[in-house]
Amino acid sequence: MKMSNMLISTLREVPAEAEIDSHKLMLRAGMIKKMAAGIYNYMPLGLKVLKNVENIIREEMNGAGAQEFLASAMIPAELWQESGRWDAYGAEMFRLKDRGERDFCLGPTHEEVFTDIARNEIKSYKQLPLNLYQIQTKYRDERRPRFGVMRSREFIMKDAYSFDKDQEGLDLAYDKMHDAYVKIFNRCGLDAKCVAADSGAIGGSNSAEFMVKSEVGEDDVVFCSKCDYAANIEKAHSPAEKEEKQEFKEVNKVETPNVKTIDELVKFFNTNEKRFAKTILFNADGKIVAVMVRGDREINEVKISNAIGEITSLELANSEEVRIATGADVGFAGPKGIKVDMLLVDEEIANMYNFIVGANETGYHFENINYGRDFEGIIGDYRNVTEGEKCPVCGGKVTIARGTEVGHIFKLGTKYSEAMNANFIDEGGKEKPFIMGCYGIGVTRTMASIIEQHHDDNGIIWPLAVAPYHVSVIPVNIKDEEQVRVANELYNNLISMEVEALLDDRNERAGVKFKDSELMGIPMRITVGKKIGEGEVEFKLRDSDMEVVKIDEVCNIIKNEFEKNNIKLK
Repeated sequence: MKMSNMLISTLREVPAEAEIDSHKLMLRAGMIKKMAAGIYNYMPLGLKVLKNVENIIREEMNGAGAQEFLASAMIPAELWQESGRWDAYGAEMFRLKDRGERDFCLGPTHEEVFTDIARNEIKSYKQLPLNLYQIQTKYRDERRPRFGVMRSREFIMKDAYSFDKDQEGLDLAYDKMHDAYVKIFNRCGLDAKCVAADSGAIGGSNSAEFMVKSEVGEDDVVFCSKCDYAANIEKAHSPAEKEEKQEFKEVNKVETPNVKTIDELVKFFNTNEKRFAKTILFNADGKIVAVMVRGDREINEVKISNAIGEITSLELANSEEVRIATGADVGFAGPKGIKVDMLLVDEEIANMYNFIVGANETGYHFENINYGRDFEGIIGDYRNVTEGEKCPVCGGKVTIARGTEVGHIFKLGTKYSEAMNANFIDEGGKEKPFIMGCYGIGVTRTMASIIEQHHDDNGIIWPLAVAPYHVSVIPVNIKDEEQVRVANELYNNLISMEVEALLDDRNERAGVKFKDSELMGIPMRITVGKKIGEGEVEFKLRDSDMEVVKIDEVCNIIKNEFEKNNIKLK
């Protein structure tokens, strides 16, 4: 492509709306243009990168035995009502009606659609296993779109669904997708770590995320410093601390006027946070749920939601709801005598002795409360893991880093097939539900994550496999006929080798051309200047120093770069 023919508009200044590097650079390099909050147009340069990422995904999915398919983005409400998710999905779903007042949605995800395809097309176990995938635009009405295409309201996603006759088949499909994902992210130049994850709104028994470490990531990821254990904070677990056994002491009611917070209580009782159990109340779809964790711990709302079951919203109870449940103002809730629909007790609380809680009376707390004697509840893991705790696998210390999810794989089991009556006839002639798996990759998010990991002060540094163009050929002076001739000859030679070459034939200063090439992240640059009289040009890798090379050696040098990156040329 000749740059004089390209639709491209690079920016020197950082747009005010951009917060993170990938968003800034995609706008500055002219790859995307904002149309509305969380909605972007992909310009030619950005679309080329997007298609390169899609092609890598497509090649590895096909290699793993999946078949490509394309579903409609507009889905009738009836399918979602069958699965029970029409009301449960929440405000993120774009809902619309046709002229006949029939309900539809713009697909935020496609479990129901693929399940519907399977129940209509697959009748016998002889047609299994089957894995279908699509690369398609999804729609989610994010409350706060941010970070460019990292969290947008319209995004491109690869979603795949496997259908098997038994759990063994699902396990095999899941492992195949895991391996395919490893290859995909490696080929994209991404350092992505597979971590245990919560299944969230998708559901299912088991899931794992592919996370990219990022300072601007929206998830906390727990890593073991000794073994391979890694998990999203929503799923991460650490063995509960246990106190040495003590004799139960007599309950003591203490007046604590205007002492509500843990910090205030620590000073009042002259002790530490670990001697307290705090009780937090939530409204879960109208049910009042109390959750107890140790005074120095943070509640994990995802774990709470999973413990409660199918709910659409979980919010902190308001002051009136707290008063009805406890008879007291906010800040004095405790488990003894509380009136709630459910009391969830973190496992750490059950291993404590003679601790301090609210007395369900304004201005009072209880000392020497013990689980089992003074109250009971549903024991479980309801807290966030913290830095330095023990790994649940090997006992080593865990660390916590920010991460961005680029892929997610699920073992759905029969969650959707049973709800939607999607069955097949097995070897014995009996009707059974499909055993399903679900496998997603955020294509646009992957593109942005590559930039987050591969950039410098001058712009993007695209890995060769996903770059919009592989080489930029820059004649320093387009009025010099010999420079233009040599540049065109090199450009044509590269095109014949199936190298994506960019000829910067614009009437601009060389410095402008160099800056644009670096900003756009072109992996290799050939500068055609005065040294052509000596049969030489300048060659530069995007992240290396420039070197002077012979003109007749340039194509071989470029070919070697492709070989180093395991990319085949003609």
